[in-house]
Amino acid sequence: MAVFRMRRPEIGSIALSAIATLYLLFVANNSFWSHAAVYFDHARIAMLSLGAALGLTTFSILTSLSMKYVMKPVLVLLIAISAAASYFTDTFGVVIDKGMIGNAAVTTGPEAGHLLIGSLALHLALYALIPSLLIAWLKVKHRRFFAKAAVNFLFIAPALVLSGVLVYGNFAGIAYALREHRDLMVRFNPAGPITSAVRYGLSTYRERNLVVQPLGTDAKEGQRIATAGKPVVVVVVAGETARAMNFSLNGYRRETNPELKALGVVNYRDTTSCGTATAVSLPCMFSVYPRKQYSDWKARSSENLVNVLTHAGISVTWWDNNTGSKGVADLISFASMTHNRNSQLCNNGECLDEIFLDELDKKLGATTKDSVIVLHQLGSHGPSYYLRYPEAFRRFTPDCRTPELTSCTTDEIVNAYDNTILYTDHILASVARLLEKHQDSIAGAMIYMSDHGESLGENGIYLHGAPYAIAPKEQTQVPFIAWFSKPYQSSMGVDTACLSKGAGIPKSHDNLFHTVLGMMDVQTGVYNRSLDAFATCTRPLDRKKETPGYHAAEGRLRAESGGVL
Repeated sequence: MAVFRMRRPEIGSIALSAIATLYLLFVANNSFWSHAAVYFDHARIAMLSLGAALGLTTFSILTSLSMKYVMKPVLVLLIAISAAASYFTDTFGVVIDKGMIGNAAVTTGPEAGHLLIGSLALHLALYALIPSLLIAWLKVKHRRFFAKAAVNFLFIAPALVLSGVLVYGNFAGIAYALREHRDLMVRFNPAGPITSAVRYGLSTYRERNLVVQPLGTDAKEGQRIATAGKPVVVVVVAGETARAMNFSLNGYRRETNPELKALGVVNYRDTTSCGTATAVSLPCMFSVYPRKQYSDWKARSSENLVNVLTHAGISVTWWDNNTGSKGVADLISFASMTHNRNSQLCNNGECLDEIFLDELDKKLGATTKDSVIVLHQLGSHGPSYYLRYPEAFRRFTPDCRTPELTSCTTDEIVNAYDNTILYTDHILASVARLLEKHQDSIAGAMIYMSDHGESLGENGIYLHGAPYAIAPKEQTQVPFIAWFSKPYQSSMGVDTACLSKGAGIPKSHDNLFHTVLGMMDVQTGVYNRSLDAFATCTRPLDRKKETPGYHAAEGRLRAESGGVL
């Protein structure tokens, strides 16, 4: 009995290289071409020349790798990388740069799970699996080694020469566009993502033997906190993905901050972030380096704010309801709230931010020394905004109930996001109320900054992580809020009316390091008063006044100094 067998089609290696080049150039690079059309608005010939040069260069690389047993795996890998990258660039408008590779490297399973959705699987099936199966099925004809090398050279050499001629002939237009829009080449698949991954890998390798240098070892508490009469406690809330423009405290049309408004918090309306992703912004927020001087290498090779506080003898605790401290809390007490599997507030490795509150209440009640408590929120992290708030805070409807944002309307996405801000308002107000509850035993204050903002579809961009140079304000304008209990205001000399008057003065993540040191009255050479957001509204210590606990502290200081003050 004869068995029917479909004959595998044959194709030459150079022809396959050419077809693969066209596929990568025109199918996997929608984002590159759409942005190039804007960036080269008045230089179309330069844009086409750049595209042709990239195509010729890609063809040359693929042809040079068109060896037996090598060609097919290389093509399948490049197509898979391009398909995955194109999904995120085309769907969310993100750029797969070094920072984005870093975000992917440190993400957790639950966080990544929100992006592993049906539309991604379909995209990979159409743009990666099917082409890869076709490549595997084809029978590629290869010449003998020396004949192949000679023939390949006859194609590669003219292609590279023509590529150079095209770039040289339109150099001015191409150079201008690439200089002004550095994100364009990062968008080119698969070269952009591969280059970004290599850069991230080299950076990680360079840091393998990194030694953290001490910072602020001269730190000590000043006289004001020593005479406070009760422990001073500052709760630092590191927000997640909250953008300033959706806070009603900043003039947003919806009431998303009713509880904070009722508390009369100090709100800074013009605050910019250090980065557009947690992996950059969080270490930068707690670093002594301002954004213009900051680098990942500098942050990792130096101690940070929490370490300087511990040098001053202050108890520092980091509670995390996110994906970790990104190295900030490596040397201090750290606890992950997401490991609380028995709480009704947790599901699939993620918890609502209310998970902080009961533990905070207990800790404040037991506090006996000056302390800083850092709460790292899950906040408004997308794309599954609907999972970031309980049903009681589902006030704005209809809200997007899926991580596939492109299947929701803009209004539904904004509704879901605004619900997360409403819930964050409740969390922050609850923290303030807990500090107020324990004000008989502690002098408490709260400071809140979000790590970065979020794009909700403006100009076709979703989520965050855009290169800072081209990032929209939705990703860089963040909320900055502070609240002070009456004992704290009295003991530490903070004038909230004065602070409110200066709430329109621009601030940034650069201020957090020095502001928290000032809030804890830490004296150290690394403190910069000009970057302390509250310094100009803090009254000088008047030792003649009956500050609570002053005489007891004065007696202790006299004894320690041999009777001389």
